[in-house]
Amino acid sequence: MLFSNNKKIKNIKSLPGFLELNPADQMVFNDYKKKIAETYEKYGFIPLDNATVERSEILFAKAGGDTEKEIYRIKKGDNDLALRFDLTVPLARYVAANYNEITFPFRRYQIEKVFRGERPQKGRFREFYQCDIDIVGEGFLDLKNDAEVASIIYSIFSKLNIGPFIIKINNRKILTGFLESLDLEKESEDILRIIDKLEKIGKEKVKTTLKDLKISDEKISKIFDLINIGGSNKEILSKLSEQDMDNSKFEEGLYELKKVIDFLALFNIPSDYYKIDLQTVRGLDYYTGTVYETFSLDYPEFGSICSGGRYENLTESYTDKKLPGVGVSIGLTRLFSQLKSAGAIDSSVKSVADLLVIPITENMEVPVRIANDLRRQDIKTEIFLEDKPIKKKFNYADKKGYEYVLIIGDDEISKGEYTIKNMKNGEQKSVPEKEIVGLIKSLRYKKS
Repeated sequence: MLFSNNKKIKNIKSLPGFLELNPADQMVFNDYKKKIAETYEKYGFIPLDNATVERSEILFAKAGGDTEKEIYRIKKGDNDLALRFDLTVPLARYVAANYNEITFPFRRYQIEKVFRGERPQKGRFREFYQCDIDIVGEGFLDLKNDAEVASIIYSIFSKLNIGPFIIKINNRKILTGFLESLDLEKESEDILRIIDKLEKIGKEKVKTTLKDLKISDEKISKIFDLINIGGSNKEILSKLSEQDMDNSKFEEGLYELKKVIDFLALFNIPSDYYKIDLQTVRGLDYYTGTVYETFSLDYPEFGSICSGGRYENLTESYTDKKLPGVGVSIGLTRLFSQLKSAGAIDSSVKSVADLLVIPITENMEVPVRIANDLRRQDIKTEIFLEDKPIKKKFNYADKKGYEYVLIIGDDEISKGEYTIKNMKNGEQKSVPEKEIVGLIKSLRYKKS
């Protein structure tokens, strides 16, 4: 028996860092998820749902940095398990395990919860939804895929209608090659993680942290000279081309960045929506080429609302096969929470149904039959089944935000005509039963 006494539990609040939404907010959240999934599928991505729990060695093989400290580990007997901290590493394991059954390039999307044991704070959660896409190639993956991913980012945030935004693009090889030229190859991953925190901790803190790695002031100055190169995309690429450097990785990164920027024109992304930013490096070790960070221009304080990039070696811990990939992730829980706090979420609608049927009769056979008929015609319909005074039934409709109700009383049943009432302006219309479906669908169409 789970409970052996009737003692009341005093603290019934949800755990810190675990978001619970009220139904009205949840409906908006679900609408965002639906729009994101629809956009992914429009581009030909197929759904996938990996296990929430993985063997710890699977996740730790690719975690790295601060992420290792945030992984939730589970000990069950002799099993060392962990909760997934993102959706990309489990994808790599899945692709390696199912290589012979997969058609490449493998285009999958996944909208699921992940877990990180970081300190809960505004916009930061321990359990949250990520909305991922990835394209995994077999041996080779064309750079056009990197450009298409940027076009998908543009399509999604245009559809979510959150206001103007900018997609910042870079190639990690540019900076890693530059660091090699400064004899900082061994420190490069640590340096990239530190630069990734530039917006969060500021320039002086980054400089201090780099000094802690025993990097000279001269080399730190050269690093900042590179990542501060600005101007238009064309100007930045020109300035990078003028760098006096003999490093193959730098040249490869510059070539790839040029190609991706050129390919963006294929996908008709307005040039105002993307920009090269050499400070965009992404902190996770598995990114090797193109990287993306997306920012809201109305709410820059949100930080990145969509990020990702290309990886050449993500599956190397699980297979000898070369399976390069590119993808991005939207932290939907965090984004929704930030939009809600900013007052940018309209959660006035409190029902998923199109219509509320209000019976004013003891003969429930007709109201139930009509409600079922409406549902069969793809009209979301709720019927009020409680034996309450008429005033309370209409109060219920008001609180749920129904715009229209269908009133079915004894007089209506005898005439075969039923009253549709607009709860916003009080207008009523008597409608024959056979015309109810058409009228509700027309009203729904006008609303949309």
